[in-house]
Amino acid sequence: MSLEKLDAYCVSKLEELNAKGGRKGAEKVIASIAVPDWIKAGCLPNAAEDENPGPRYFLAGDEKPYLLMNSNSYLGLTLHPRVVAAEEEGVRHLGTGPGAVRFISGTFQPHVELERRLAAFHGRPSAMIFSAAYAAVMGVLPPLVHEQTLVVSDQLNHNSIINATRLSHPAKKEIYRHLDMAALKQILGKYAAGQSTEGGAEVRRVLVITDGIFSMRGDFAPLDEIVAICRKYEQYFAEGIITIADDSHGVGAFGQTGRGTEEYTQSQVDILIATLGKALGVNGGYVVTSTAVVDYLREMSSFYIYSNPITPAEALAAKASLDILQSGEGIKRLTRLRQLTARFEAGLAELGFETIPGEHPVTPLMVRDTRQTARLTEYLFQQGILATGLNYPVVPKGDEEIRFQINANHTVRDIEDTLAVLRKFLTDSCAH
Repeated sequence: MSLEKLDAYCVSKLEELNAKGGRKGAEKVIASIAVPDWIKAGCLPNAAEDENPGPRYFLAGDEKPYLLMNSNSYLGLTLHPRVVAAEEEGVRHLGTGPGAVRFISGTFQPHVELERRLAAFHGRPSAMIFSAAYAAVMGVLPPLVHEQTLVVSDQLNHNSIINATRLSHPAKKEIYRHLDMAALKQILGKYAAGQSTEGGAEVRRVLVITDGIFSMRGDFAPLDEIVAICRKYEQYFAEGIITIADDSHGVGAFGQTGRGTEEYTQSQVDILIATLGKALGVNGGYVVTSTAVVDYLREMSSFYIYSNPITPAEALAAKASLDILQSGEGIKRLTRLRQLTARFEAGLAELGFETIPGEHPVTPLMVRDTRQTARLTEYLFQQGILATGLNYPVVPKGDEEIRFQINANHTVRDIEDTLAVLRKFLTDSCAH
């Protein structure tokens, strides 16, 4: 049987990953959550509550409580009672799913209302929801690429951008060194001077695409510089230069009011892609841009046309999250997020660990060794802390790390407990 041959191939590849120490292994299954009363009330902790643990997670078949230090729910809205109630209400009135793709009978009023809210939130004319942020990236790029398009991408862009570029089959792809604006200028200057692609085609349209926040490091793209550079060179291309940013980790977690890397850098790209599934705590992805581009994508994007949207209930929950983010409570959550992140980064530095400092709640502990990363991740797990070890090829060789992610539901006690475990790891390592 051919499947037996495929099985043998798969097993051999898994064994290779095991030998390199790069296999992710069995998924940890969360069975229940112990939620403190202050979260159930939709509040942030007071001084006394900050001295106690925040939420604790229980894995299937394991009675030990775990501290979650690798959640994308940066604002803690996944457990917020207003967000939960909005989704419950949506299920009661509109059912558990859309039952169809958007252009058949899968568009519900909450989808349309959420798209209006997202467009207004980002100061754009129009917005469009996808089933996931990955689907949004994959769905936006290919329809914008033709046989005379150059795609220019940051070296550390997310896997979704890499695969969307491959799917697009541009005339040419260029990659600049991470955050290296001189390299970006050099690439654009080369093609502005008339260089054609390998097939001899003239470059008429350029797409410059970057992450807003780089999810593995927590650093950000200088969107203001990127936009300025592209404006300088766009006159040399018949169809101009289109700037695109995927700010899935930035929106809701970065900038004074949570509008992400655009707000932080005081700039605006042509097309912004983001998610509802991280800081906003729900599910799905979206794009905001001009009305003409959105109308075109609704007709041409396969990932939109042939996939069910998020559920109407999820759209209502996401709208509730936006309401919170755009309120005084949202500002308090963002402020708390920055304070907890700064406290954790300072603690790592005091212990002598290497990190990449910044205001974003992704806080990498740079290990720079695959086996040591796996060892520290397992040590944290044994001590009741869920954290993510990132090895090649998820990150470049030499950039292996533990990615910690702070969220607004963490308490000061949680931060100090994590630092205490890391201190104990250093002590135990020296003892051996």
